[in-house]
Amino acid sequence: MACTSRCLLVLLAFAAVFIGSASRVVAQDANTAVREIAIEGAIGPATSRFVRTELEDAEAAGASAVVLRIDTPGGLDGAMRDIVKAILASPLPVIGHVAPGGARAASAGTYILYASHIAAMAPATNLGAATPVSLGGGFGDAETPKASDEDKTNDEENGEPENGNASGAARAGADDATAKRRKVVNDAVAYIRGLAEQRGRNADWAERAVREGVSLSAQAALDDNVIDLMAANTRELLGAIDGRRVETAAGVQQLSTKNATVDRREPGWQTELLSVITNPTVAYLLFMIGIYGLILEGLNPGAAVPGVVGAISLVCALFAFQVLPVNYAGLALIALGAGLMVAEMFAPSFGILGLGGVTAFVFGSIMLMDTDVPGFEIPFGVIGGIAVASALLLFLILYLFLRSRRESVQTGHAGLIGARCVALADFEHEGRVLLHGESWLAQSTAPVARDDRLIVTAAEGLKVFVRPAGPADLPFTTGGPSPNRSFLRPSPRR
Repeated sequence: MACTSRCLLVLLAFAAVFIGSASRVVAQDANTAVREIAIEGAIGPATSRFVRTELEDAEAAGASAVVLRIDTPGGLDGAMRDIVKAILASPLPVIGHVAPGGARAASAGTYILYASHIAAMAPATNLGAATPVSLGGGFGDAETPKASDEDKTNDEENGEPENGNASGAARAGADDATAKRRKVVNDAVAYIRGLAEQRGRNADWAERAVREGVSLSAQAALDDNVIDLMAANTRELLGAIDGRRVETAAGVQQLSTKNATVDRREPGWQTELLSVITNPTVAYLLFMIGIYGLILEGLNPGAAVPGVVGAISLVCALFAFQVLPVNYAGLALIALGAGLMVAEMFAPSFGILGLGGVTAFVFGSIMLMDTDVPGFEIPFGVIGGIAVASALLLFLILYLFLRSRRESVQTGHAGLIGARCVALADFEHEGRVLLHGESWLAQSTAPVARDDRLIVTAAEGLKVFVRPAGPADLPFTTGGPSPNRSFLRPSPRR
């Protein structure tokens, strides 16, 4: 009997271990903190890094659950997928909460909410509009209409094959764009349906949110099984989900959150700095500062400040471009435009190089950001402002160049031709003259008396050739001190 009892105890122990490994139900301590993470604004590399870091830190700190407070218009596809993968791999329950009232989980936020173990919304919030926007400029937001039968008939009557003329080529390009568009939409549909099926939510509406861009209010989302519950704030949310069981990467966990403390986390200075640098407008301005700073350093070697500021700005801009969806053709056009404007300074072409540079600069700036995601576009006002500033700089260079062509040369031997001077002593062939405040050796074909006014006709080395000044050369000035000053005369002997 004792042996039988021991065997039953061993079997029960093995059964308990087996059941625990198959379905890991964890009752959380009511006093364990819940980590609340804010996802606000456009979702980009900085947001993705912040969420992934906080999820890992919450696990290390022993948090019982993580609440994602969502208020976003959308964001980059890559950043959104990184957050979704972190949620799916998290051993902690992740609760997506669209809050406070007036917030939204549009576009990328809808995918994150569907990926969360529990989806909640505050009253007066909405989600949806998850249609992928145009990436790479290869397709638009709407399906391209196909050629009508009438158009095809007209082509056949004209004896032209459907794809053998301009209209056929245009249709081929439109069909290619539509095919690309269809691939992206189908990929997004499969992705969000997979998330919906894993969490047991309305997959059909999720597909409509992608294909048709539809949205739902909080109450409608609850009625259509898109979300699990409504809660006005975090404390109400924690009370409502208390006792629920969710399937995480570590197994089934039972939530005990009614009296849990809330550890709210906001982005730190590192995340804020990264968010500022990866803002497309800021990255664009840093890139322009970097280019012009290096140009100024090249034109004024040793100035140091333009070179240092330009180098730092350029490195920061290139880092931002590395994590942003940048069109490298646009980046190359901006660099080409800056190069052409610099070339105008060294090889004046009456504005041809400069105007070409401004044009390349504007088109490159428009093409630079390879996305139409809200919050990740460069405002046309910024592009226009920098383009106008560059054009004004170009016109200033042209003005200075044209003015310099009308003025006489002021330096070198050529600048001495026509200059006026005064004889310092009598001489017949060679003597000294006062020219530009300096004593020069002069040669004249006519005898010269002291204080005679002379005109320079040529220069060679340190010698000038002079002629007497005539009435047409008045008024007369040597451009230097008067020859009658006492320091130009020998002191009298006493």
